[in-house]
Amino acid sequence: MWPFLWMTVRTYAPYVTFPVAFVVGAVGYHLEWFIRGDSPQPAEEEKSISERREDRKLQEIAGKDLTEVVSLKEKLEFTPRAVLNRNRPEKS
Repeated sequence: MWPFLWMTVRTYAPYVTFPVAFVVGAVGYHLEWFIRGDSPQPAEEEKSISERREDRKLQEIAGKDLTEVVSLKEKLEFTPRAVLNRNRPEKS
């Protein structure tokens, strides 16, 4: 009798396991919410890193006068020399 019972359990295990696991999971889920009580308050969504960066950049720009720009001549003074000019003697 025992070999017949084990053969039957082994054969029909996939068909029995899923419904049992489903019932156990559903009972556990509802039991957990019953023990916890009220549902938790929804948390505010955090801003992504790119959104925080955009906000920071906008705050930095808000205090500046955008009509005051550095002239192109002043920018050229601070640009590095070309790599190919390193070995050439400086012109005075």
